[in-house]
Amino acid sequence: MPDTNPAPVADGGPPALTRDDVARLAHLARIDLSDAELDHLAPQLAVILESVAEVSQVAADDIPPSSHALAMQNVFRADEVRSCLTPQEALAGAPQVDQQRFSVPRILGEEQ
Repeated sequence: MPDTNPAPVADGGPPALTRDDVARLAHLARIDLSDAELDHLAPQLAVILESVAEVSQVAADDIPPSSHALAMQNVFRADEVRSCLTPQEALAGAPQVDQQRFSVPRILGEEQ
């Protein structure tokens, strides 16, 4: 007869996950697990659930939720209009210029 009663945890936390619990979850998820896999996964999943319960106990109501460990701040400079190079100054060092544009060798379409 399957074990349907979860085993209690010593510290009063959530009940421990049994092998039969894992088998039922696997059945609901349509995952075919062998007996060896069930024996291997049950203790691992129990540890995961205990860890989640422990984290839930630590989280306090006075601590706001956050997505990052450190406070985020804008590191961008202000968007201000500044003087920039004129087209002549930008093209001054170019090896070749064509109609105020950098002229470069054609690399596509030469295979024909």
